[in-house]
Amino acid sequence: QVQLVESGGGLVQAGGSLRLSCAASGRTFSSYAMGWFRQAPGKEREFVAAIVRRSGSTYYADSVKGRFTISRDNTKNTVYLQMNSLKPEDTAVYYCATSFIPGGLYSGSTYNYWGQGTQVTVSS
Repeated sequence: QVQLVESGGGLVQAGGSLRLSCAASGRTFSSYAMGWFRQAPGKEREFVAAIVRRSGSTYYADSVKGRFTISRDNTKNTVYLQMNSLKPEDTAVYYCATSFIPGGLYSGSTYNYWGQGTQVTVSS
């Protein structure tokens, strides 16, 4: 079992920044990657970013590339999502998730455990 707890969401003006954190506990040593997804009202959940736990390789959705940065601190079992130049269309509930298999990191079905989500609201 893995428990994931997100934090760092909030209300920010367009152009501002936020940093989300995802603290993992439990069977984290065998996880392959951590990912961030988001879901806006009335829309499907979408991939945002992912990072491979051992290699640090990162993957981003085109919509956030150049603005968001995913990183991890394995000593703290924590993954971060630094979000800069935020836009109103970034408004969503952001979820972190963990995967135990390589590949398919852009798909939510690859991930086994999910956090409860944290709200990010960007005002125009």
